[in-house]
Amino acid sequence: MTYSEAIRFLYDLRLFGAEFGLENTFKLAALAGNPQDHLRFIHVAGTNGKGSTCAMLESIYRAAGLRVGLFTSPHLVSFRERIQVNRQLISEAEVVRLVEELRPLSKEFQSDHHPTFFEVVTVMALKFFAEQKCDLVIWETGLGGRLDATNIVTPLAGVITNIAFDHQQWLGDTLAKIAAEKAGIIKPGVPVITAADEPEALAVIEKTAREKHAPLKIVTTTDVRSRLAGTLAPPLVGEHQRSNAVLTLAVIEELQDKIPVPAEKIRAGLGTVNWPGRLQLVRTQSGQNVLLDGAHNVAGATALREALMGAPSTVSANCECSISHAELVLGAPGRMTLILGVLQDKDWPQICRTLAPMAARIFTVPVASERTAAARELAAACRAANPAVETSACESLRVALDQAAGDRFVVVTGSLYLVGEALELLGLSLSAGDERALNEWTACSAATPVV
Repeated sequence: MTYSEAIRFLYDLRLFGAEFGLENTFKLAALAGNPQDHLRFIHVAGTNGKGSTCAMLESIYRAAGLRVGLFTSPHLVSFRERIQVNRQLISEAEVVRLVEELRPLSKEFQSDHHPTFFEVVTVMALKFFAEQKCDLVIWETGLGGRLDATNIVTPLAGVITNIAFDHQQWLGDTLAKIAAEKAGIIKPGVPVITAADEPEALAVIEKTAREKHAPLKIVTTTDVRSRLAGTLAPPLVGEHQRSNAVLTLAVIEELQDKIPVPAEKIRAGLGTVNWPGRLQLVRTQSGQNVLLDGAHNVAGATALREALMGAPSTVSANCECSISHAELVLGAPGRMTLILGVLQDKDWPQICRTLAPMAARIFTVPVASERTAAARELAAACRAANPAVETSACESLRVALDQAAGDRFVVVTGSLYLVGEALELLGLSLSAGDERALNEWTACSAATPVV
């Protein structure tokens, strides 16, 4: 089997959709030798900030000398981003080997209960991390938590970053219902740390923790203001990243008796964390400043808006490309060109209303996804939100970048899929063919309902 054939096998698993439930994953993991029994985990759920929090945890524990596995999704460009050890992507050869070893196990399942893409990849990751003898695995949920394939593990700690509206068709149409799904990762007696602040959602998390006798630590905005100083700040831009950083510190403190980390290693790890595509500031060869951010839902768009309007210390202290605060704030006319592409199943009208008023020029584009919102519909919504500026619907991101080539500051946002495409087009990541298409999935019609 070649790497391209292994990717094709994984791609074909998308035909089985996303089966919400743990039975398949437990069975597949058992057939693979239950590798999760040989690993320690920090399990991270939440609506936004999961990946950034995972990256901070990984960086700190790696700085402390641990061998750290990192499991995240979706990937921006290459499938291999999903499975990393000490921030080294799994090799193509290892992907091939694991696919070859797991593919025969699927024959143990009835045809109407075939393992899905995410179930297979979850067990691939568990097997690889166990073989690599990882000291700790930072383990991000895929969708929800309660019925997510990642929930077959019993972690050292559970983390719930926040609760906001996203994936309502699967997780529920109220914050309480969504919180119940995320809180499903809470295990009896296992500590849980959260930065959720919506009262409706927090009440559900507190109730679940009480019922499972799980110690609960709540990180508040007061904690964020008091904990982060200049010597203890992440190089990730935005107030929401400061909240993620304080949440990360709370997790480290909770586990100090199990995994001690010296203060200097915490500073070193937090100070060198890297997480592409989330308020990532770059300067192109032509000198253009480009901000890439996967603000894929309303809460993410709000966080992006707040970061762009934030205090100079929040925005410019750790920038890679010397962008001045004046170029980032709302009141800088002619400074910000918005390139926006959103998935159809998101609340794209509200995302447009949140971001369009900040722009001096707007290009809307389709996302390279079966679920893309139409660029013309996005353009109409942006014109309604900001009728005073030029708004154009483009046939592709490449066309939009070409048309914005003379603009000084460009923001590309709306979907992580779009950010991944931008990384390739801007020459910031090697092309991985069509591997971004592996992020596509649809829920099985026979899936266990999320209630």
